[in-house]
Amino acid sequence: MFFPSKIASIATTDRVLEVGPGATPFFRSDIFLEKNYDNQSELVAQSGHVGLLKTEKPVYKYDGGVFPFKDKEFDYVICSHVLEHVDNADVFLNEIQRVGKRGYLEFPTIYYDYVYNFPEHKLFLFYKEGVINWMTKEESGLNQFRSIQKLFYRTCELGYDDLIQASKDYFFQGFEWFEKIESRRVTDINLLTFKGDDILLSPKNRQPNFAKISLKEHLKFKVKNLLK
Repeated sequence: MFFPSKIASIATTDRVLEVGPGATPFFRSDIFLEKNYDNQSELVAQSGHVGLLKTEKPVYKYDGGVFPFKDKEFDYVICSHVLEHVDNADVFLNEIQRVGKRGYLEFPTIYYDYVYNFPEHKLFLFYKEGVINWMTKEESGLNQFRSIQKLFYRTCELGYDDLIQASKDYFFQGFEWFEKIESRRVTDINLLTFKGDDILLSPKNRQPNFAKISLKEHLKFKVKNLLK
């Protein structure tokens, strides 16, 4: 979860469900729902390769279809980095709304998978104008670049995450929902992207290569930084 501070509407008396907690659940969750997998290694892979859940709180299992809970059984439902793993976002979101009154959703955008192309991710999702637009990765054509993306995927595996941290507001989206979640399947990839004016990245303050500048320029740089 990249934006835990956005979870701001849980009351002290709320009953909280977390769907797909992986090994790092939100501290306020009371009950967990995890999908049944054929083996433990698949569960770890689907959970981001960060280990297994260790908890004394109740953990329910399901087969990926109907959740094993009654209508509106929970006051709040947390679903972080799960929606990109499902086959149909509309069906899954309907179940979240059926069992919960409100909640929090977080997922990667197309930009994240365009670089790393995680094999476990099935959907591209983008929250725009109050609607979650989604498309299957298969129909996007992205997988034809997998041989190129393997390099970037490997850097991520090895912990080179500077790009992720610097771009997390564009690589991921997280928001609370109340009463209803609007979603729709789309075929236009432009409905999964930011507009140019929405990209507000700041230039990085780069250190000069002192081997290629004069002593005078070196001293000017040092003085300038001391006066900041």
